Amino acid sequence: GRLTLNVLLSFAQFEREVTAERIRDKIAASKKKGMWMGGMVPWGYKVHSDPKVQSLEICEQKSSDIKSGIDPIAQRAHARMETKRLKSLELTFGEAMEKFLSIKLEEFKNPKHQKQWKQTLNKYASSLLSLRVSEINHDDLMKVLEPIWLTKTETANRVRGRIEKIIDWAIFHGHRTEANPARWKGHLELALQTPSKIKKTKHHPALQLSQASNWYHDLRQRTGISPLALEFCALTAARSGEIRGAKWGEIEDEHWIIPADRTKNGKEHRIPLSLRAIEILKTIERSSEFIFPNSKHGELSDAALSSCMRRINSNARVAYLDRKSGKPAVPHGLRSTFRDWVSELTEYPSEMAEVALGHTVGSAVERAYWRGDMLLKRRKMMEDWSNFLGAKI
Repeated sequence: GRLTLNVLLSFAQFEREVTAERIRDKIAASKKKGMWMGGMVPWGYKVHSDPKVQSLEICEQKSSDIKSGIDPIAQRAHARMETKRLKSLELTFGEAMEKFLSIKLEEFKNPKHQKQWKQTLNKYASSLLSLRVSEINHDDLMKVLEPIWLTKTETANRVRGRIEKIIDWAIFHGHRTEANPARWKGHLELALQTPSKIKKTKHHPALQLSQASNWYHDLRQRTGISPLALEFCALTAARSGEIRGAKWGEIEDEHWIIPADRTKNGKEHRIPLSLRAIEILKTIERSSEFIFPNSKHGELSDAALSSCMRRINSNARVAYLDRKSGKPAVPHGLRSTFRDWVSELTEYPSEMAEVALGHTVGSAVERAYWRGDMLLKRRKMMEDWSNFLGAKI
């Protein structure tokens, strides 16, 4: 019995030494593959204070792993990938926004729009900036959107869309694994009212049709860039911002072509110019890229056209007031006056007036028809509008 026990112990010792030798060979091979570096203990193994015991334990654990079919090199590669994955999930929404904008802002040709895109997020989504993009949830989105959804619906929906784009970017680049909490369809549409159903149309005080020609006569008595800009605004039924930002490069063959990045609906808007509108352009000296520049050759301020209209009103014998509100008419209200003229005093189709105002109407085919095939009729409509305004000249 004692002999048998000694033989078994000797065999166990021999097997242990052979296994250790094999492990050393494996370690040597691993060094060449870059797994074993600088005497570091492989990931997942215990460390003992006694170096000899430590080496033996590592060998035993490594041998056990190999016998179990575990590839230590693949194991370490997996550990590195897991570390990298966890680190990618630490990206904050603010950092994601900066990375996203560094790529996408180049699509905006107008520097003003680039600035607005970022400012909107900084103003309304500031609570998200320090949060990990991987952890932003439905409640975080609602805290941003609910306070402004009913009072600033258009802005709120724009903010939601921009947050959605940034989180989509983060998902694509592996910084988030869960679904986008800012998506509308099938998610936020169940928690928030549809924008088109709650958006309140703001009524801008407009000129009454019966006073339009008198107002236009008073306007023509004034000189300077601001009165000319206001007159051009009335003749084209364009928005104040489009007028102030108008550039000579946008005038082509008696048309004013407002590029998509300067329109409210993000689509190019072509306006056929009346004879008087063309005459205005011919009287202005080209001292700037802007058609109606300020004294420093830059873009006119927001108040330029409004101030001009207030001065006309203050000097008028009869105030030019909105029919419903009784408030003094403002530049943007000229668009309403144009719309009233089309519907009440002409036979032009309402769709043609909507296209002239830069609104989106009908299907894509219908919009192409109104923009293209009806361009000659639109030119006649704008000429008739000019004649209506100038009836007292």
